[in-house]
Amino acid sequence: MTKIISLTDVPALIGQEIGVSDWITVDQTMINQFADATLDQQFIHTDPERAAKESPFGETIAHGFLTLSLLSAMNYSALPKIREQTMGLNYGFDKIRFGSPVRVGRRVRGRFVLKEARYRGANMLMTSYDVTVEIENERKPAVTGTWLTIVQFDPKDRPEET
Repeated sequence: MTKIISLTDVPALIGQEIGVSDWITVDQTMINQFADATLDQQFIHTDPERAAKESPFGETIAHGFLTLSLLSAMNYSALPKIREQTMGLNYGFDKIRFGSPVRVGRRVRGRFVLKEARYRGANMLMTSYDVTVEIENERKPAVTGTWLTIVQFDPKDRPEET
């Protein structure tokens, strides 16, 4: 069951890890579909036989951008829902790093630390999360960075600032 919080709860969560996602298996079908969608057909992603022979990884690997894009799904399984939210928007990322390749068949999950939350205008809360995408049973993460998002809400629901 997803935890539901209020806008008034958010400030107390700054600096805390507020979610760890479910594991997601990155299989060859997912990699191939991402390659088709992005037109990135590099053999290290899409050709298992050639990747086994010619790449330093010995098998296919996920695109870094595929791993990054999984943060959206990870968000849904990890982060509490804000009761007053009417819509959520991606705003961008700061300092994305791809630390380790995700080999085909591995599982990944996301960790989310709320770094900052501040109001912008009458109906938006800008949040930033330090995110880490872990690879199961590996020491080095696949992705690290800071993810900026916007929570939109009805202006009448904005808490009084103290």
